[in-house]
Amino acid sequence: MGRGMRFHRGGVMGADQGLTRLFYDGGCGFCRGAVRFVARRDPSGRIHFAPLGGATFARLVPPEKRDGLPDSLLVLTPEGVLSTRSGAVIQLLRRMGPGWRWVGALLTAVPEPIRDAAYQWVARHRTTRAACPKDESAGDDRFEP
Repeated sequence: MGRGMRFHRGGVMGADQGLTRLFYDGGCGFCRGAVRFVARRDPSGRIHFAPLGGATFARLVPPEKRDGLPDSLLVLTPEGVLSTRSGAVIQLLRRMGPGWRWVGALLTAVPEPIRDAAYQWVARHRTTRAACPKDESAGDDRFEP
């Protein structure tokens, strides 16, 4: 599933059109730090953020696609591709500033099993980092429920 799975989002239009969604574990300090990192480096403002299991996630990801998804970072592209693990990281890098796009392009040269193994290692150890109490999402309308 690292390459991403495609699904029709039921004709989601309007304000959702053209947005990339980053879904994350809101209780994980490492995930919240990753979200803040991306938010600061998203010059277009087209990446929006919502916790896994929140209202936005429930609205945009069909119930039959939720089973078996990891509880770390997921990326839903405007084209309806839901990416996980290293594929999600690459999708994010491609949508960030110009320098980060190059990093994403370089990562695609690494075989997916190696990228995903590195991602899994970080995911297993992410809960050892204390959650950051500072909430930089206040006042930023890219953060959704």
